[in-house]
Amino acid sequence: MSVTNLQLKPQAAPQPPAQVIALGHPGRPGTDSRLARLAAQTVTNLVPLLVTLSIFLLAWQLICSSPASSLPAPTRVLEESWDLIVHPFYTGQGVDQGLFWHVFASLQRVALGYAMAAVVGIALGVLVGQSALAMRGLDPMFQVLRTVPPLAWLPLSLAAFQDGNPSAIFVIFITAIWPIIINTAVGIRNIPQDYQNVAKVLRLNGFEYFGKIMLPAAAPYIFTGLRIGIGLSWLAIVAAEMLIGGVGIGFFIWDAWNSSLISDIIVALIYVGIVGFLLDRLIALIGRAITRGTANA
Repeated sequence: MSVTNLQLKPQAAPQPPAQVIALGHPGRPGTDSRLARLAAQTVTNLVPLLVTLSIFLLAWQLICSSPASSLPAPTRVLEESWDLIVHPFYTGQGVDQGLFWHVFASLQRVALGYAMAAVVGIALGVLVGQSALAMRGLDPMFQVLRTVPPLAWLPLSLAAFQDGNPSAIFVIFITAIWPIIINTAVGIRNIPQDYQNVAKVLRLNGFEYFGKIMLPAAAPYIFTGLRIGIGLSWLAIVAAEMLIGGVGIGFFIWDAWNSSLISDIIVALIYVGIVGFLLDRLIALIGRAITRGTANA
């Protein structure tokens, strides 16, 4: 019997068992990374400010630390006005109030005068910007009246109202209204012609055109005027309250001057600056929210 030669094929090596790999779903950046970016951004914004403020305070301390200096150094301001700083909500008799209540009284006057100026100013600005006849008749008057200093209106308002509080509100109104009128009119005049053509094609009536085309298109200009107006209002109320008296941050500064309390004046000025900054940022944020970021901030 013959033996058949068989060719044996090499066998493949045994394969290792398959591994199951779980695939994770792509998710949002972790909380740690967001916090790290926020912290880095905060440090980037605050460090230059803190360095500049430190240099300013150091220079102020060195310049005013001499006994012959007529202005107090920062350490002396803290020493002399510590009670005023740590007790802003103090309530006394008459005008003897903490700084919070003086600022609050001033803000109430500003709110009333500024609100009236915003309503009237936007209405007149729309009229002047929309009507060529109104622009020729009113714009020259506005350009003349806006150059009158705010406090020059105070004696006239006192004669008309016979009371300090409405007189101060009128000064706020007459101070804030001009930039609102002018910027609103510029915004209305700069509405693109395409927008007006679309309104004609859609056959929008006057109210629809005003609400859907005119105001949205002119909103960046309007809020620019509103920001300028709020700054001027805060400046004017401080000066007006120095003359009309009563509770208010302006009267507090004038009363502190009459009492030779220079440190109290410095603390009050810091309050004035911070409140003015916050008012400006508030109007800017509202403008960005309404115009979807097209208004300047």
